[in-house]
Parts: sequence; C-alpha cells; structure tokens
Amino acid sequence: MKAFARVYAGWGPSQAFYREKVYLTLGFSSLEEYIVKAWEERFLQLDANNLLAMLWGWQNADISANPRYNGDFHKALGAIKARAIVMPSQTDQYFPVADNEIEVSHMPNAELRVIPSIWGHAAGGPGRNPVDTAFIDRVLKELLAA
Repeated sequence: MKAFARVYAGWGPSQAFYREKVYLTLGFSSLEEYIVKAWEERFLQLDANNLLAMLWGWQNADISANPRYNGDFHKALGAIKARAIVMPSQTDQYFPVADNEIEVSHMPNAELRVIPSIWGHAAGGPGRNPVDTAFIDRVLKELLAA
C-alpha cells in the first residue's frame, strides 16, 4: 500500500503543485512529510481490495461493451441525452482533458469546462482547495438553473 501511495502521489497533484510547493501551504514541513502523511497514511487505512476493484473498473468500465452498442463507444456516448458539464482538471494526470474532449464531442447535450487548477486529480476534492470548489460550485449552479 505504501508503494501504491507513492505512485499515486506522483500522479495525483500536478508537476506545478510540486514545483510551487503547495504542500507547504497545507501545513506540511517538507515534501517527504507530505508524501508520508497525506498519501501513505491515508492509503494504509484503505482496503487493498477496494483499490484493486477501482483499477478493475478503470480497465473494464466500457459503456459500449454490451449488445446494444456492440463496442461502438461513440454511439454509446451519443445516447447520453442528459445535459452534462464535464469538468476535468487541466492538470489531471489520471484522466487527461484530451480524453474528455473526445467524449464530450460525442455527447449531444454536453460541454467541457476545464477546471483551471494545479491540483491535478485532486482538483475539486471536497474541502481541499477553495478556488477549485468555487469554480465547480459556480458551474453546478449554472447547470442546475438551466
């Protein structure tokens, strides 16, 4: 779990997050303390099977893998009729914006709003960064008001 946490720590925040030493503003005295306390300690509390299930989902959660769409991912996306605003972080290294651009281009009532954040995958995580939270709240209020 420690190894998993260290790998995730390299992908979770962006390079700019580390370069600008944002972890120091969060109360950590060093990069090592941030990695140990914010990542390793948290991951050590998790059930490894939950992480394995999440990874399995990432590898196998294909909305087109069924008889209705027969593997046609774009057709499956086109069937999503709900109004949607897809909000990736501009620095997310798990799920790059380019992937969301492709997805949104096939969803008839969706638009892309990129979160302008250096927090990477953690952008928008509840209680983590007030600037990102305000951006998401503003967009969600707009979506719900429409």
